[in-house]
Parts: sequence; structure tokens; C-alpha cells
Amino acid sequence: MDNELQQFKSTYITECLELLSNMEDSLMNLDEASADTEELNAIFRCAHSIKGGAGAFGFSSIANFTHILEALLDQMREGKIAPSRHVIDTLLKSKDIVLTMVNAARDGSALPDGLGEDVAQELAKICNMPAPVKKSDKDTVKTTESLTLYRIRFIPHPSMIAHGSDPLLLLRELKRMGECTITADISRIPDLHTLQCENSYLGWEITLATTKSKSLIAEVFEFVEDECELVMEEIAPQHETVQAAEQDVHQQTPSGGQAPKEQVQASTSIRVDIDKVDRLINMVGEIVIIQAMLSMQTRFLIAQEHTELVGGINELTTHTRELQAAVMAIRMQPVKSIFSRMPRLVRDLSGQLGKNIRLEMSGENTEVDKTIIEQLADPLTHMIRNSIDHGIEMPEQRVHEGKPAQGTIHLSAAHRGGRIVIEISDDGAGINRDKVLAKAKEKHLITADANLSPEDIDQLIFAPGFSTAETVTSISGRGVGMDVVKRNIEGIGGTVTVANTPGKGAHLTTSLPLTLAILDGMIVRVASEFYIIPIANIIETLRPKAEEVRDIADGQSVINVRGNFVPILYLYRLFSIKNAVRDASKGLVVLVENGHEQIGLVVDELVGQQQVVIKTLEDNADPVEGVSGATILGDGKVSLILDIVGLRRMTNGLLAHDDMPPEPTPDKELQAA
Repeated sequence: MDNELQQFKSTYITECLELLSNMEDSLMNLDEASADTEELNAIFRCAHSIKGGAGAFGFSSIANFTHILEALLDQMREGKIAPSRHVIDTLLKSKDIVLTMVNAARDGSALPDGLGEDVAQELAKICNMPAPVKKSDKDTVKTTESLTLYRIRFIPHPSMIAHGSDPLLLLRELKRMGECTITADISRIPDLHTLQCENSYLGWEITLATTKSKSLIAEVFEFVEDECELVMEEIAPQHETVQAAEQDVHQQTPSGGQAPKEQVQASTSIRVDIDKVDRLINMVGEIVIIQAMLSMQTRFLIAQEHTELVGGINELTTHTRELQAAVMAIRMQPVKSIFSRMPRLVRDLSGQLGKNIRLEMSGENTEVDKTIIEQLADPLTHMIRNSIDHGIEMPEQRVHEGKPAQGTIHLSAAHRGGRIVIEISDDGAGINRDKVLAKAKEKHLITADANLSPEDIDQLIFAPGFSTAETVTSISGRGVGMDVVKRNIEGIGGTVTVANTPGKGAHLTTSLPLTLAILDGMIVRVASEFYIIPIANIIETLRPKAEEVRDIADGQSVINVRGNFVPILYLYRLFSIKNAVRDASKGLVVLVENGHEQIGLVVDELVGQQQVVIKTLEDNADPVEGVSGATILGDGKVSLILDIVGLRRMTNGLLAHDDMPPEPTPDKELQAA
């Protein structure tokens, strides 16, 4: 396939994926009691657009399947078929079938034998169409189709090619429909010196002998009908065929409940490969580093003597920050792209478990970096599944407890303090703390004599291998669950916590950075080394008195912050740095938080706040506990970015002396949490 055709194919595949996502959203919004005409029209347009493009690229499986799907949707638009749960379920299965076909077309892979045949049979049954012929039956079916001869005059407007349509693709599709003779009309080609290479000057006279109906032939041109002169006439009688599915199921002009054709508006967006955006962001990041270097080199200049230079550097700083913000905005996407998957998940899983659950969503348009969204999908899916399986009770149990039979899960997103916060709450049974504690002891996740607070017991659901499910099913009970969720969230600089009200429900809160490319950081010094602490994690900076610092068991130290004792970590011990301040009362304590937990980091000095470009270490070094990445400072030196989640884990078991401590045991980690 040539590059140009491959480009059009890639665009079609991308549009199909978007259309299928929109189709599922609209199907989930259909009211079984009364169908919304606009929703039905939107679903029909999705199927119709996919079908039209499939024909142009020769994806016959997609075209044939969506033809039957389109027939059912057309009858629903006319009010002949009601959107019952069975019908909607069948349409959702159909959407999944088309998605599989589209992905196969994208990857160039073969479709599984018999894919979608049963669903196609059910679609035909619902809309009272002749059942499509299965592959296994094709050899025994004889058709009495006869050919019909058409004459077609196709003259593109000069602007057709410039607007992205390729007439050759249309001609190739006609050739697939039967015996085709094509004659080019070159009468409009101008002299060479006036020819514009982006204009279309050719026309074609086409004779087509085919078994297809006239309306099916017209569909080949439906996306360019405003960009060409098209005349089609039948020059030999058309005979009936026994394959009724080949007949077109909708008219080209509005009728019945069909909506009139929408006016095409000019596009206000373009598609850009994500790799190009990433390269642009990397280059802007390098500019930011160079700008920081220039600012540092000129910070000691006397403004009166170098007015223009200092002014230029200041202006460069302003424009660089604006450029960086503008480029980063390109990667920002609404969380709707992953939120939209959840209604289907709730519908399918609650039906499988025999539960009645409603999903409420808010904040779907809250934006976050595309990289964050990609890595958030799996954890979010598992948390919703956990609420469905373990949170919401069976309808009869809810009624017995005085609750509505229908349970509710609320999913929300919002920006708070320079981060995105995603919350999942339900009105189910909550976490059974007695059961959780007993199961944790049974699995030796904690010691038998462990004395945990109610809040600490709730956090045990994030322990590796923990599950309260009595039996292993396809949904739960395999011991791989919320611990993986927590690890994945923490892997992208986030935190996840749970708040529990037994008998009334649980509330999961996930806090994430808006982007993994840049961050606002506080530069701190420990002896001659400099580190970056994310501003989003900093609560306050303290200079404690000697009596406010205390040593406790296992050699750990804590600081008294207004009556609360917070563990402190000496960075010089962690990174084996010599000649650093070794007494918290003689240095500074930066109080940071990780979800609901706090620690104090002992440093020598605060250097200042700076927006830094994050450079990953994964490609060139093994993971380092307590370090999430690195950056280049204005003086050209490399500075490590501290991982607050990792540092919090490292406070468990750190000894008071200067030697590096042994690794903490899992039991101690859980008790200290």
C-alpha cells in the first residue's frame, strides 16, 4: 500500500475508534422507556460513517456487519423497534465486534473464524431481516442475482483533492462492485503554465455492471457529494435478488424519524502524531534549561550597566514559561476518555453479579497530561470493579438494611492545588474491619499481636496479596488487586487513600500530578549536593528547637509539630553525604505529605523555587528508592528529584547512626503505616 493510501487508512481507523467510543456513550445514555431521537441519530451516524469508509478501503467484513447494524438502528429511529435492554445489549455487543474488526484492519491481522456471526444473526432477527449466510453455509446457497448496467459521470470540483479526498479511491471501490469500464475526461486540463498542482482537472465516464443496488453505489460518493458533479443512470433493467440484505435500508433523503443532513462545518482541529508532540515538548524543555542557565549567569550583573541584556533575559524568561505552558496544553486531555469506559463496565459487571448499580460521574472535562491518562486507565478500572464486587450489596440485602435497592457509585475528577484528584465513593457496606484484620493475620501480613487503629486497618486493603474474597472468580479473589493499584498510582507520582464508614460505604481518593514532563520544585542543599522537592508535596518549612526533636524506638526521630509527632528523615544519611548538618535543630525541616501521611526532610538550606524539566533515569540506570527522576539546574549540574512516596517507605527502620540501615520488613512497614 502506498504512503498516501496508508495515511488515509490510518485516518479512517482513528476516526472509527472515536466513532465507536461515541457510539458506546450514546448507547449507554439510551432510555429503555423512551428513546431519544437525537441519541438514535447520533448512533446511526456513527455506524453509517464506519460503513461508508469501510467500503472505500475494501474492509468488507466491517461493511457487511455494519450494514445489518445500520438496518436495526434505522428501524429504531423510525420508532418500529424499542430500545429494550436486550436490544441495547445486542448493540453493545455489535460495537465490540466492529471494534475487533477495526483493530484487525489497523494491525493487518486475520479475523477469527465466525467473528460476529451469532450477533449478526441476532441483529437480523430483531429487525426482521433475512438472516445473513454463515460461512459454513455459503457453499450450499445458490443465488439468482442478475447484473444491472449503470452509466456514471463523475466530475470532481477543482478543490476536491485540496480538501483531502482522493478520487482514485472511489474509482477503486467501484471496480470492486462489478465489471467496470472507466474513461478519463481530460477536456478540463489547462495549459501547463496555468496548471495548479493541488487542483483536480480530470473527470470520468464509468460503465458499471453490478448486482449492487443504486443506493449502495451512491454510498461510494456520499462523503464527496458536495465536492463533485455526479450523474448516475440505470441503462438496463434491474432484477430482484434473493439476498435481501444487499438492498439498501435507508433513503438518501430524510424520511420518517430520520434527521435531515447536517451542514458540514469547517474543521477547527488537526490530527498530529503524538511522537511529534513529544519531540516538540523535549525541545521546549531544552530551551527552558538554557534559559535557566542564562538567568543564573546574569544574576550578578548590575542592572544599570546592562539594562538591555537584563531586560532581554527577563523577557525571555516570561516568554519561555508561556511557551512551555502552551506546548504542555497540547498534551492535556479531559479524563472523559477513560471515564467514558466506566458506565459500560458498571452495566456489564453489575448484571453479571445480579446487582442494581447506578454510576454517577462529574468533572469529566477535567484535563490532565495524556501520559497520566494512559497509565490511569487500569487502576481506575480496578477500583470501580472493587466497589461493584466488594462494596455494593445485593438488592435484597440493601432493602433489608433500609437502603434503596439500587446502589450508587460516584466517580469525580477535579483540580486541587496543582494536582488532579479523582474520587470514587459508594453507598455500599464499606470495609468490614474485623474481617480485614483477621484475613491480614491469617495471611501473615501483620503479626498476630498487632494493634492497629481503624484507619490503619482500612489501609490493609493495599497490602500485597490481600483479598477478602472466599472463592476465586473471574472478578476477584486472586490476591492481585489494590496493591497493584497503589503501586501503579505511586509509579506516576500519585497517592491513593481510603476513607471508610462501615455500613455506609467507602471513599477512595487518588491524587496525581497534572504532568510528568515538568514540575514546580523547591531546590534544597545538603552539604554540596542539591535536590528537588516537588512543591505540590510541601506543607511548610520549620526550624525546630532542640526540645522539639525526639528519638524513639528503632533509632527513628520525630519532630513535634503543634502536638503531632511526625517522623523525620536525614537526607545526608540516606545518600551518604559528608559534611552536612546532622542536627535537625541546626538545619531546616521541610514538612512534606504523601496522601494522609507526613514526614520531615532535614536539609541544610533552601535555595529557591524553580520550574524544572523532568528527565527520566529508567533508560540509563536501575530504579533508585526515593528518587523519581533528575533535572539540569541553571549552572548545568544534575540534581535528583525526590520521590516522597519512596522516602516515606524508607523512614521505616532507619537507624540513628550514620551507617545505612537494613531493609525494613513487610510487617514493620504495615504497622508503621
